[in-house]
Amino acid sequence: MSHSGPWFRRRGGDPIVKVMFAVYASRIDRDQPLTGLELGERPAPEARPGWSTVTVKAASLNHHDLWSLRGVGLAEDKLPMILGCDAAGVDEDGNEVVLHSVIGQSGHGVGPREPRSILTERYQGTFAEQVAVPTWNVLPKPKELSFEEAACLPTAWLTAYRMLFTNAGVRPGDSVLVQGAGGGVATAAIALGKAAGLRVFATSRDEAKRKRALELGAVEALESGARLPQRVDAVIETVGAATWSHSVKSLRPGGTLVISGATSGDRPSHAELTRIFFLELKVVGSTMGTKDELEDLLSFCAATGVRPVIDEVLPMDRAREGFERMESGEQFGKIVLTGP
Repeated sequence: MSHSGPWFRRRGGDPIVKVMFAVYASRIDRDQPLTGLELGERPAPEARPGWSTVTVKAASLNHHDLWSLRGVGLAEDKLPMILGCDAAGVDEDGNEVVLHSVIGQSGHGVGPREPRSILTERYQGTFAEQVAVPTWNVLPKPKELSFEEAACLPTAWLTAYRMLFTNAGVRPGDSVLVQGAGGGVATAAIALGKAAGLRVFATSRDEAKRKRALELGAVEALESGARLPQRVDAVIETVGAATWSHSVKSLRPGGTLVISGATSGDRPSHAELTRIFFLELKVVGSTMGTKDELEDLLSFCAATGVRPVIDEVLPMDRAREGFERMESGEQFGKIVLTGP
């Protein structure tokens, strides 16, 4: 990026408008989402009471951004919408900060009756030189974490943290199966599980991703659907239909399956209902995490030395390359975009 912050543009006789470089959705295409991805000028955020403007130093991609381009959670009347949920940067007072990207659950900075949403479902996102969020959503960045590392945490890593420690309720020494090693949430779950003293098993169709899972701390990495050497206390499920039956069959009696996504579809051919009730298994849905959990996650990473796995760092004006890589499923870990 050749510029260093929002600048002013006059168009004809119109008033001067403060604009900035951004990566945004210009239209919805359910079948070819990247056709709606645009890079260029967008209005810079304007000051508003109870909100803070943050200069973005790093922002990370999530599958949520692809789903937005498909129109999932993003209505046509909200377009054009700057994409991006996660970011780390510098606030107006020069403080290094991380953003919590769930807006509306607390009433802070927005209407008290506003339903919970992820940032870019209602408000302009983080793939830009600046972003505005409710001040309540701004957290201090630990000095131990780089901007790139911190930008990976608020969605995928927070989701994995909540799945493991809040909804699965696992403790050191417990065993966990993580399906689909390589995706952002799955990768985070392996690294966090290892750091917390869990016995982590992982699956992937890709041999290279299985090898990476072992390097991250999995005790064993198997092909998708392969029988585990033992039944586990919990399963971290983000793949959905393709792995659902295997996930249920891998649990010990009374075990917990936590699901936060269904990238392969949400209608498994075998729901395994008999096994679920006979073995008294628990199925728990999980979405994102709270501000308090993000604070705990930041402290956990700072204290233990565990760091997000970063697949690639790109300048924001090469965002399309990052989207293409994420859509292809080639990445292992997070793709990060850096600001000016």
